[in-house]
Amino acid sequence: MKKNYVLAAAIAATAGATGCATLGRAAFADPVVTLNTVKVTGLGVTGGNLDVILNVKNPNGYRLDATQLNYRVLVDSTPLANGVLGNQFGIRAQGDTLITIPVTFSYAGLGAGARSIFNTGAVNYRVLGDITVSGGPGINFTVPFSQTGRYSTLGR
Repeated sequence: MKKNYVLAAAIAATAGATGCATLGRAAFADPVVTLNTVKVTGLGVTGGNLDVILNVKNPNGYRLDATQLNYRVLVDSTPLANGVLGNQFGIRAQGDTLITIPVTFSYAGLGAGARSIFNTGAVNYRVLGDITVSGGPGINFTVPFSQTGRYSTLGR
């Protein structure tokens, strides 16, 4: 008889946790991640540095805590950088938050992308990944993002 109570309690706890997660998801609107800008912060003989700045828009009426951001940066179709921002950061309620990803690169790995920027002064790029945010205690949501753009040394 005691086993039946333990089994019933386990089933109720599982249903409760599933129900809370479902309700949490229904009350949660995904943040929208877009590429704000890419700034070249330094160029040298062998490579350079740039800041990839993402805009994270939170449509919810409460602050979100981001727990992780995974990213990849490609120049044309060539991988330039990838990584994880594992430090937590807040995203304002019903507002925009800028997130800066510092990237260091070498020309050797760019191939056609490096030739393009040297020959034409411009190059196509793509930034993609996902951001994990907390929707409440024990509830995390992962939201993907992907955006393309064109960087020009001429400012056009």
